Amino acid sequence: MSARVLIVDDEPNVVISLEYLMKREGLEVEVAQDGETALAVLQERPASLVLLDVMLPGMNGFEVCQQVRGRPELARTKILMLTARGRDTEIARGMSVGADAYVTKPFSTKDLVAQVKALLATP
Repeated sequence: MSARVLIVDDEPNVVISLEYLMKREGLEVEVAQDGETALAVLQERPASLVLLDVMLPGMNGFEVCQQVRGRPELARTKILMLTARGRDTEIARGMSVGADAYVTKPFSTKDLVAQVKALLATP
């Protein structure tokens, strides 16, 4: 069975691109357009990795990350935050709420895939 990745982003073009990249790597992909949906999906079907946008309608990525980290059953789920905001304070905030990695948009697909592989290889 391959690893499951949940893509949480409300930008259709970003979702299409991420979905293509992850499937090309042989990963099983699921998509959520907002934080509430992402949490509901994870409750039903935990993912190995969440690609989480910071700017989401309703609950933002930081809040989603914090909620995931507060659930013991999702302790092994890796979280890679994606954002157009690359300021050090934003990155520090993402890491402080439990993100495993942080990538700023626009990102190099090669670098993103390398990050994903590294996270999935870590226990």
